[in-house]
This record gives sequence, structure tokens and C-alpha cells, in this order.
Amino acid sequence: MQLSILFEDDYLIAVDKPSGLLVHPSWITKPDEPTLMGLLKEQFNAEKLHTIHRLDRATSGVMLVGKEIESSKRMQEQFQARGVKKEYECLVRGWFDETQGRIEHALVPKYDKFADPLASQDKEAKEAVTDFKVMGQIELGIPVGRYSSSRYSRVACFPHTGRKHQIRRHMKHLLHPIIGDTKYGEGRHNRMFREQFNLHRLVLLARSIQFTHPVTEEPLSIHADIPRDIEQLYDNLGLNKS
Repeated sequence: MQLSILFEDDYLIAVDKPSGLLVHPSWITKPDEPTLMGLLKEQFNAEKLHTIHRLDRATSGVMLVGKEIESSKRMQEQFQARGVKKEYECLVRGWFDETQGRIEHALVPKYDKFADPLASQDKEAKEAVTDFKVMGQIELGIPVGRYSSSRYSRVACFPHTGRKHQIRRHMKHLLHPIIGDTKYGEGRHNRMFREQFNLHRLVLLARSIQFTHPVTEEPLSIHADIPRDIEQLYDNLGLNKS
């Protein structure tokens, strides 16, 4: 697999991560399953690369990887200081009462009991803030459950904090779960999209990232195109207007 590189210099790589690709090996997968970091090391003939932040396996889009340790640490500090601006978009169930707004809903940290078995499971909820803007809405004459039609919205999301699964959990909190989300979503709608549109992925895309370069200090804005399968889905739904 040849990964799509959106930006590269002596310090950073911005890669367009495909949906379904793990960033690192996991206990739940086969030892020989490809990972983003493994493929990047092969593609750049590099012994060591540094994870600056992560995307869920099911999420696609812009992700930064460091080539050098000190600049990677500075980028991580920039994330922690909330100096990095990120834009995502998703397809969710239902229509919104307002075309834009802010979600301020604290989230309890999520832990992997296998990866970190000694971590305390009794943690207080932490601040989590996401702005959103509705990009388009559609009503389909396809019955789901007891309703004769179904409504969906294409939404841009701008997280100000970086909690695990933040956008997925915030959309669920608003009762607008993301289509294709098998953890926080709704099975009936996911099943309809599989059957009617042959959709077999989470519709959550990391569209862009804006930050200050850790060495040159120049502002950078990196964007990923909409994947072909999601572009086709938007065409079918009449939601292809950016």
C-alpha cells in the first residue's frame, strides 16, 4: 500500500490515513496486519518515526508524524497547549435545530484494559469542547425502524480539546450518532447504509489541520480530499456541496 503524502520536510510528514488502517499494532489484530507507522517506515526507508497524535482506526484523513524527536516533542506540546486547529466532518443521523453551535460536555477518559491494565478506571470527567456547523441536510424516503423516512446531516466539527473518541461521543450526546459508528452509533441506520449504499466504514473524516511549524515557526494549513467512496455517497445523497 502506497500512502498519500500531503506534506513532507526534514521534520514532519502529513499523511492521508485511510479508514480501517491502524496507526500502531494492536493486541486485537494479527501480527502481520499492516499499520500506518509500519507502512510509512517502509515508504520513507526510516528506522524510526514518531507519533505526534492519533486517529481512530475507522477515521480517515490528515495525520502528522514526526521524523525527528525534538521537533516531534514540540509539536506534541503545541497539541497539549491547544495551539493546533483541526477540522473534521461527519455524516450523522437526524436534523439539527440550529445550523451551528458548541458542545460543552465533559467526557470520562477511556482506557484500554489490555494496553494499560493498571490504569485507574475511576476517573472524573474532563472538559471537552467541540464546535459544529451543519453543511447540508437530506431526507430519504427509506424507512428505518418505525419511521417511513429518515433524515441525515453532513456536519463540520472543530474540536478544541482532544479527548478519546470526542467527536463520536459528542455527536451521540446530541442524539445525532455518526453513520457507520459501530461503538456509539445506531445499528438500524448503519445497517440501512450498508444495504442501500454499500457503506462499510465510519463517516468521520479529518479534513484539515493548522499549526505552527516546530522549527521554522511558519504557519501551515494541510488539507485532505474527501475519499472517493464518501464522495460517491454524498453524490448519491445529494450532499456533495462542500
